[in-house]
Amino acid sequence: MYAIGYDIGSSSIKAALVNLKTGKCETIVQLPEKEMDIIAKKIGWAEQNPEIWWRYVCQATKLILQKTKINPKNITDIGISYQMHGLITLDKNGNPVRDAIIWCDSRAVDIGQKALNDLGSEKCALNLLNSPANFTASKLRWVKENEPENFSKTFKFMLPGDYIAYKLSGSMQTTASGLSEGILWDFNNNSIAGFLLDYYGIPESMIPELVPTFSSAAKVSKKGAAETGLVAGTRISYRSGDQPNNALSLNVFNPGETAATGGTSGVVYAITDQLSSKEITRINSFAHVNHSATESRIGKLLNINGAGISFKWLKSILNIDDYTLMNQEASTSEIGSAGLCCFPFGNGSERMFDNRQVHGHFHDINFNIHDRSHLIRATLEGIAFSFVYGMEILKQEGVSMDILKVGNDNLFRSEIFSNTIAHTANIPIEVYNTTGAIGAARACLMTISSYDEFSEKIKANDYIKTYNLLAPNIPYKDAYKNWKNKLTNILK
Repeated sequence: MYAIGYDIGSSSIKAALVNLKTGKCETIVQLPEKEMDIIAKKIGWAEQNPEIWWRYVCQATKLILQKTKINPKNITDIGISYQMHGLITLDKNGNPVRDAIIWCDSRAVDIGQKALNDLGSEKCALNLLNSPANFTASKLRWVKENEPENFSKTFKFMLPGDYIAYKLSGSMQTTASGLSEGILWDFNNNSIAGFLLDYYGIPESMIPELVPTFSSAAKVSKKGAAETGLVAGTRISYRSGDQPNNALSLNVFNPGETAATGGTSGVVYAITDQLSSKEITRINSFAHVNHSATESRIGKLLNINGAGISFKWLKSILNIDDYTLMNQEASTSEIGSAGLCCFPFGNGSERMFDNRQVHGHFHDINFNIHDRSHLIRATLEGIAFSFVYGMEILKQEGVSMDILKVGNDNLFRSEIFSNTIAHTANIPIEVYNTTGAIGAARACLMTISSYDEFSEKIKANDYIKTYNLLAPNIPYKDAYKNWKNKLTNILK
C-alpha cells in the first residue's frame, strides 16, 4: 500500500509517494521549476488562481506515476498539507468566484482589529484563542464589504487544502482544525464560531460539511481520477495546514513537544492542553491535528519574520558561494561574537513585538576587533536568540517545552545556530530529514493504524541527530543577556 502526500504552497506544489508498510518515501517531486506567480493588484494584496494549484497537483501526480511505474491501484490514500489562512470562494457549480486571497495578503487587517475592539479581547481570547486579525474570516468579510456581487455568488468558502480535496473528490468539506486557523472555531463551545459569523454577516451555510482531520469521508471521484491518473475511490484520509502538518511530520503531538522551522522566516509551534490564551495579538493558537472535544491539543504558533532572510542577505552582501562556507567561517569566532550583536528584524513588522517595525541592526561593531567571521556568527546568533526570545513569550503563556524537533532545513543545518538555541533555551533539539509532503502522506497511517506505528516510521526513516546539552552553557547565557539588553533599548 502507498499514499501520496501533497504540500500546497504559495511558491510550489510538492508531492511525495510513501510506502505505508515501511514509512519510506519512494520519491518526491516539486512543480513548477520557477516559483508560482502571486498577483498583487495593490500594495499588501496577495492572490493566486486556485486552478493553478490543481493543475500542478495533477501534473505532479502523473510525474510520480511515471517515475515509479507504480500501479495506481496500489495507492490507497491521499494526505494534504496546505498554506494556511487562505480564502477560496466557490459558486453553486463549484467554480471559483474570484482568485484566492492567500496567507500573506494583509487587506483585512483593519477589519480584524475592529472586530477585536467591538467583540472585546476577553471574548476573543476565551472563545477563539486569537484575535480575528487578518485571517480567513476577516478576508471573507472584506469580500462582503468590497465585492458584494462576488459575495452574493458565493455558495461555500474553503481553505486551500479543502479546495484540493474538493477537486479530487467533488465533496465540499472542511475540518475543525482548518476552521480554527481561519479563526472560525469556538473552543469554549466546541463548535463553529457563530457569534463571529453573525458579527461579520456571514451565513453559516457557507461553511462546508465538517469532517475529522483524519477521515475517509471523501474519495477520489471519476473526474478527479481522470485528471490525476489515480483510481476512483482512493481515500482522502488527511488534511491540515502547513504548520500543524510540519509538527505532525516531526512527531509532535503532545504537551511539552515543540516543532520549529528556520527558513526565510522562523516559526516555533508548541503543543499545550490549555484552552486559554493571554497573548492573542502576539501568538496564534490553533486546534492541532489531534485536538478533540475530550482531549485538548492546541498548537501555539509564534512567528519570526526576520530569520533566514537575514542570513541570505549577508551571504549576498559578502558574495559567498554557499552557506556551508559561511558556517565554517563563523566557527572560527567565539561564542558571543566578541560582543557584536545582530538584530535580524528587517523583514517587515514583527508580530511578537505587537506588529512593530523594528528593522535590522548590528550593534557594537569594533573596527579593531571584528572581522567577517564575527559578522557571520553574530547573524546566526542573532537569529537563534530571536527564537529563544519567542520561546520565552510562549513560556509566559504557560507552555512547557521539553524538546524541540526540527527539519533539516537551512538554519538548523548550522551547528552554531542549533547549539546556540539548545544551550541558551536549555532544550535538546532533534533533527529529522522530512518534508510536509512526506508527512502528509505518512499521516494517512493514522486512519488505518496506531500512533505508535506512525511514530516508529518517523524514527526509522527520518531521524538524523540530536543537539544535547553537554557543554557548559554560561557563554551562551551571557551572550543572550547582552543581546536581550540591547534589544530592550531598541524597543524603547
